[in-house]
Amino acid sequence: MRQYVATFHTHLSALMTSRNLKGIGVDARMMPVFRKLSSSCGTCVVYAAQGPCLEQMDEDVERVYEIVGDRRLLVVYS
Repeated sequence: MRQYVATFHTHLSALMTSRNLKGIGVDARMMPVFRKLSSSCGTCVVYAAQGPCLEQMDEDVERVYEIVGDRRLLVVYS
């Protein structure tokens, strides 16, 4: 499993994405955005999946990052 972080323009978009991911069995949780990331709403979704699950993202997704190694973030969608 790979770890991902998705940021959003709105809190509602983060909530909808979290629900979409959980609906397909992905372990996802909402939390405040990491300090080194910027986000319009201040909320992100952290999840573990085989791939970035871009089809489950709400339309107001800002960016999706893969967490690589020791907290290094790689942009997989912008």
